[in-house]
Amino acid sequence: MDFSKLPLADMMGRKLEWLRTRSAILAENVANADTPGYEARDLKPLDFKTQLRRAGSTATAATLAVTNAHHIAATPGPTSAQLNVAKEQASIETTLSGNSVNLEQQMGKVGETQLAYHTVVELYRKHLSMIRTALGRSGV
Repeated sequence: MDFSKLPLADMMGRKLEWLRTRSAILAENVANADTPGYEARDLKPLDFKTQLRRAGSTATAATLAVTNAHHIAATPGPTSAQLNVAKEQASIETTLSGNSVNLEQQMGKVGETQLAYHTVVELYRKHLSMIRTALGRSGV
């Protein structure tokens, strides 16, 4: 059984991809804290309703074939290239060189991202454990 085809697992995978991409962008912001003219960037937040709709449609597309004209064809979900990177809102602090990176703010976002990542990984682990229990396999 391929667990990645389950809607909940698919949604968690998308969230992990978003968090991984956000971590990379935040690391770039921190690395360029002294670069003149650098503007801090961040990802736009994920919309839960949209992700829920996409997860349900892609999961059924992978397992069900359209065999009747009344069936609805599923649409593919977003790839990492389709995630929206945007400039951050105007920071209170901008240096004379035009750099808008606020290290305290960036490190706070890194902490939030790390906490969210660990939460999703733990939910994924619990989800797999629940499926194993339902199948009668009580191992790790």
